[in-house]
Amino acid sequence: MKENNVRLHPEKHDVILIIMVILSAAIYSFGMNTFVKSGNLFPGGYAGISRLISQVLALGGINLSFSIIYFVLNALTTIFVWKRIGHKFVLLSFLWFSMTSLFTGIFPEKVITNDPLLIAVFGGLINGFAIGISLRNNASSGGTDFIAIYLSMRYNMPTWNYVLVVNGAVLAIAGILFGWDKALYSIIFQFVSTQVVNSMHQRYKVTRLDVVTNSPDEVCNAVFHTCRHGITKVPCEGGFTDKPHWLLLITINTYQLKEVVDIIKATDPHAFITLNSVERIIGNYYQKPLE
Repeated sequence: MKENNVRLHPEKHDVILIIMVILSAAIYSFGMNTFVKSGNLFPGGYAGISRLISQVLALGGINLSFSIIYFVLNALTTIFVWKRIGHKFVLLSFLWFSMTSLFTGIFPEKVITNDPLLIAVFGGLINGFAIGISLRNNASSGGTDFIAIYLSMRYNMPTWNYVLVVNGAVLAIAGILFGWDKALYSIIFQFVSTQVVNSMHQRYKVTRLDVVTNSPDEVCNAVFHTCRHGITKVPCEGGFTDKPHWLLLITINTYQLKEVVDIIKATDPHAFITLNSVERIIGNYYQKPLE
């Protein structure tokens, strides 16, 4: 019976991932049809580019839906990143933007409020929340997310704020063609969305732990059984007691933080731990690859 349970567990996990990805796409599509379209905003990434292309074509009398343009752009990018990012991640991302293309085409368009500031803020919250859910479940919205994730993997640093800068070109064109008020409110929308994603997605954020302990070998072994990261051991001395101790320098991904701190405290309840945010890593650092 145990072997059957172990064999079924990955399948159940995959089912949960698929459900969460579809739910995320539904939430995102709701935000698009309720806030983005009613406020005539331009989201970040391929969603903004697709809306811009769709509206520019409409000015020339050509009606091509957002859903079709969005799907085609993402499909082309998916082919490009197939060999560069984990296949499972790419497939789940393909599911996400496919369902988003479908949902935005069939969900009704509703107007909750006509206040452009409320539309920008709450639309950004919903947009970022939906993308955050997808990222936490091994998927993304594709497009520029693929590019940001690839850069994050390569340089071991979060790059979502840089995506906000790249989107500036789309907003500039939108401002010229459709009015600068739409572009400026879109900036608020994108900023709010980016901050929500940053707060929810911890994979490429890195934290350094400084651990003072009298049980260095035991703590190191416990951490090694929890995550695959190196540890630097430095002999030190207490300034008040003059007693010898060991300083352990450990750099881990932020999403691993709670588990690592708990195992350290369980191994040495008297350990003194300080946490430091790491802006960037230069050198060899193991980053668990996307599946």
